[in-house]
Amino acid sequence: NLQESESENKLDGETASDSESKSEFGGSPPVPTSDDTPEVLNRALSNLSSRWKNWWVRGILTLAMIMFFFIIIYLGPMVLMTIVMCVQIKCFHEIITIGYNVYHSYDLPWFRTLSWYFLLCVNYFFYGETVTDYFFTLVQREEPLRILSKYHRFISFALYLTGFCMFVLSLVKKHYRLQFYMFGWTHVTLLIVVTQSHLIIHNLFEGMIWFIVPISCVICNDIMAYMFGFFFGRTPLIKLSPKKTWEGFIGGFFATVLFGLLLSYVMSGYRCFTCPVEFNNDTNSFTVDCEPSELFQLQEYNIPLVLQSVVGWKTVQMYPFQIHSIALSTFASLIGPFGGFFASGFKRAFKIKDFANTIPGHGGIMDRFDCQYLMATFVNVYIASFIRGPNPSKLIQQFLTLRPDQQLHIFNTLKAHLVDKGMLGGLEDA
Repeated sequence: NLQESESENKLDGETASDSESKSEFGGSPPVPTSDDTPEVLNRALSNLSSRWKNWWVRGILTLAMIMFFFIIIYLGPMVLMTIVMCVQIKCFHEIITIGYNVYHSYDLPWFRTLSWYFLLCVNYFFYGETVTDYFFTLVQREEPLRILSKYHRFISFALYLTGFCMFVLSLVKKHYRLQFYMFGWTHVTLLIVVTQSHLIIHNLFEGMIWFIVPISCVICNDIMAYMFGFFFGRTPLIKLSPKKTWEGFIGGFFATVLFGLLLSYVMSGYRCFTCPVEFNNDTNSFTVDCEPSELFQLQEYNIPLVLQSVVGWKTVQMYPFQIHSIALSTFASLIGPFGGFFASGFKRAFKIKDFANTIPGHGGIMDRFDCQYLMATFVNVYIASFIRGPNPSKLIQQFLTLRPDQQLHIFNTLKAHLVDKGMLGGLEDA
């Protein structure tokens, strides 16, 4: 019996140090969660095996989630931003609840209250930075917003410092180590969840296409890897996720790259997807309208000689964004799954099946967004490194908020620079 117990621990990835830590903290791993499959589906699928029943439940709920995704896209970027924030809060709740359930026996004072307080502080900081950065004109026009913007970082620091002091005052003798452990748990959760959701918002404001295509690629890869693995999977991919197979991984990669190219081609032709979100002073509303950049204008590309004999074409018309979509879909299918593997390792460490049972057949919200957060970081870094340049509209907005003498100084400096470059004289002649 002892040997069997030790072997089971090894299979679950638990070592002696894990067991000692568990004993020291006085907690026991939470019981694995089970999916709350609707009774209607249970009755309709009662004659199927558990494997096929799970396939149908996941498929039906996946279609429902995709339809919901289409609806919120139709409602516009502001609704999307609200949904991202709701998802972030739910993911934070699921991770914090796991920590609370594992070590609940000590009834730590203020733990949950402080966790949610720190979430509020971090969101205030990040969303305040976003509003100031993207809607500078609106902020400068409204007196309360202008004051909040001017002292935003000081207010954010003061709020965090208040929570820090509350944590120190809540320390209880004999439980110091556990309380600092949970303090770290909260902050790592904030780093993973809130920071990544903030980057998703930044991607969204660059243009909805930078939000929709990466997310859709991750969804496509998840679905196609599951489909290829379900029907053709034979070779295990990684021990952390025993159901993942090489067949599903490779099939998901090719399907995702093809899907990314097609989706990018369709979306690149619509200004509502390609234009950044901006605030219009004349209409006092947020607008998504602009002259499409070169990324979203059809260009003619020469096909490599090796492929010309295969496809029979010498040139092809593509949007430059489609080339970037190859990088996005490649990351989504090759590196993105490691976010899921990381989550699988986390769940195995605490002997749970899913983060929660919010979505039947899928687990919790965090189970669906574990790869999305990693993808959001990559997209943000990709835009900053290869896409984004100086934004003239933002520079003009900041220029108009300066004092008249400062504006005049900048004007004279710019005029002298253009004269030296020979550009101003040419413009006057024209």
